[in-house]
Amino acid sequence: MNASATTAPDAHQRAAMRRAWIGFCALVFGNFMAILDIQIVASSLNELQAGMSASSSEIAWVQTSYLIAEVIAIPLSGYLSRMMSTRVYFVLSAVGFAFASLMCAMAWSLPSLLVFRTIQGFLGGGMIPTTMAALFMLFPPEKRMGPIVLVSMASTLAPAVGPTLGGYLTNYFSWHWMFLVNLPPALLISSIVWSYLDQIDKPDWKLWHIIDWSGLVSMGLFLGCLEFALDEGPRHDWFSERSVLLATITGTLSAIFFFWRSFTSLNPIVNLRVFANRNFAVGSVISFVVGVSLYGMVYLIPLFLGQVRHFNSLQIGETMMVMGVAMFITAPWIGRLSAKMDTRVLVGIGLVIASFGVWLNSHMTSAAGPEDLFWPQILRGVGLMCAMIVMSQLALSTLPLTEMKNGSALFNLTRNIGGAIGLACINTIMDWRFAFHWQHLAALTDPARAPVQAMLAGSGAAMQGELGGQSGAAAIALLQQKIRLQATTLAFNDMTMLLSGLILSVLLLLPLIQKVQAPAAPSPDSH
Repeated sequence: MNASATTAPDAHQRAAMRRAWIGFCALVFGNFMAILDIQIVASSLNELQAGMSASSSEIAWVQTSYLIAEVIAIPLSGYLSRMMSTRVYFVLSAVGFAFASLMCAMAWSLPSLLVFRTIQGFLGGGMIPTTMAALFMLFPPEKRMGPIVLVSMASTLAPAVGPTLGGYLTNYFSWHWMFLVNLPPALLISSIVWSYLDQIDKPDWKLWHIIDWSGLVSMGLFLGCLEFALDEGPRHDWFSERSVLLATITGTLSAIFFFWRSFTSLNPIVNLRVFANRNFAVGSVISFVVGVSLYGMVYLIPLFLGQVRHFNSLQIGETMMVMGVAMFITAPWIGRLSAKMDTRVLVGIGLVIASFGVWLNSHMTSAAGPEDLFWPQILRGVGLMCAMIVMSQLALSTLPLTEMKNGSALFNLTRNIGGAIGLACINTIMDWRFAFHWQHLAALTDPARAPVQAMLAGSGAAMQGELGGQSGAAAIALLQQKIRLQATTLAFNDMTMLLSGLILSVLLLLPLIQKVQAPAAPSPDSH
């Protein structure tokens, strides 16, 4: 009698945990898909530009529109998921994401594509933080490390494998498949979440009647203008472009009003008071820096391979895949380690490994290839995965459950904002360092210098048979091309050295983190 009474609750608990895992895996895949969509498109903008008959400045808006909408949706997701419930909000986001993806593939012009990309970005942004918040509602503390590993893998793997998948789809199919590939998984995860997560939380429709509309509008203007200025600024010499200046002024004024409303409203659209929690505040700063380094290196390495080595998108993707594989293999081991040692030390180890991996890339030559990037990418992948998995737990586990959705949204936002600010700074600094190295190399290769004259004469003689009287001009053009390649390589090295130092700098914040009891390592039974 007692045995059967004991067995029944155990069986019920196992069944409930099984349902939680199935539903949660669907949430994680939605998170992965939303982040992946940025990198898939980023790696194949040239093909999309040809398909849309657009200029390079016009096609850049395909990314900008998505990122602006996503960065607005992420902090708003906490409020919307409380109002609609996690289940309803995620399913609406996933189904809407699938529909917007279909419309992107069917877009008949660039303006129509930009509208659908904006919708896609807003709905994709809703799926990203909802997953982490659901984790803390679905699993007890002792069973959270496995889910945390999965979420961290999705967040960091997606930027790493995106260029590979984007290159493959555009090389073997067409640019339309960058969007069509979203349809089956988005619809599948929608049905799974709807079926398996029906008990996670309940909607609170009263929140609709007390929305802080002025706070919502000011937040949208602040984040949208910030993303626009950071994206467009490096391309247009910042404030010399009137639209960038106007966006900066509008964003600054909106930010002031938004912060004021957040601290004075009884029901703010985003509760910034969670930053009073020390672990959350420090974790968000580290998440910001990880965003700078993760998205920065995912941007810099394809830039180097494309401009210096002239790799196509598929070759770049295959080279970048190494980091993704390293993350995938090491993530479960990091989860186990976190249960056996001080998690603050583990974050520090991860940051040191990631910094060393980035530093190794600061000694590249213009002939560097995949073999030179192999070990740096492995170290960077292992280090960033280690830092993100453990930092997520340290930052969010000390928040009350009532603030989990809001906290998860803000934690994800810091990583995305870090990526946006990082890319803007990287572009600007790269331009400065390129100009510096160009001037230095141009002075050394002045045609008035005897060694340079001898080199030009040798190059011209080698091309005399093919080009005749044009061989002299061709030799000078070849020299200028070599200068450009070397200046780009040196600027790349400078930037990676700076990123390496930035990662190391946040080690100073680790003593501020309060120790948190590590959850138990994931066991086969918990899966």
